[in-house]
This record gives sequence, C-alpha cells and structure tokens, in this order.
Amino acid sequence: MKKEAFPRSLENLCMKNYSYPLDLSWSTEEIASVLHFLNQVEAAYETKVAVSDLLDSYATFKTIVKSKAQEKQIDREFQQSSGYSTYQAVKAAKAKEKGYISLGK
Repeated sequence: MKKEAFPRSLENLCMKNYSYPLDLSWSTEEIASVLHFLNQVEAAYETKVAVSDLLDSYATFKTIVKSKAQEKQIDREFQQSSGYSTYQAVKAAKAKEKGYISLGK
C-alpha cells in the first residue's frame, strides 16, 4: 500500500503560496478571528460559504480592525497576495442576505 507524501489537508495548505496580512500587535485570539474571516473569504471564492457565517466573521473582524483605513489596507494586501477581495465578498454577502455565495470563476 502506497502512502501519500502529505495528507490531503496539509497538501492543500502548502499549495496556497500567499501570506495573510496580520498585525503582530494583535493577541492570539484576535489573529485567529482575523484568519477565520479571511478563510471565509477564501471559501467564498474557492467553493461556497454561508452568508451568515461570512457576515458573522466579518462582524468579529470589525471589532478588531475598527479603522476603515486599516480594513482597506488589509483588503488590498490580501487581494495582492491571494487574488481574493474581502470587500467584494462582504458586499456580495450583504446583497444576498441569506443562503450561500460563491464568487469563484
């Protein structure tokens, strides 16, 4: 029986060659919350995500990133490295209001 070089979940993580825009002054819990939001945005582009899950994670994200300027900077950096826009994902979720969204091409 042949073993896989990497478990499938690790392989998927390794294939993402981009970094997350994080502020090192954030607590571990805050970093986890921001990462959760960014993962929801990724899911919106790569598969689909529940509108309520994305908007809930965005609400938590906004308790950490209160400044509109910092939010725009994070969106810009994340979009440059991943190709995914947090702004467009949240905009689509707010427009849909319930159900699921998928922004993949």
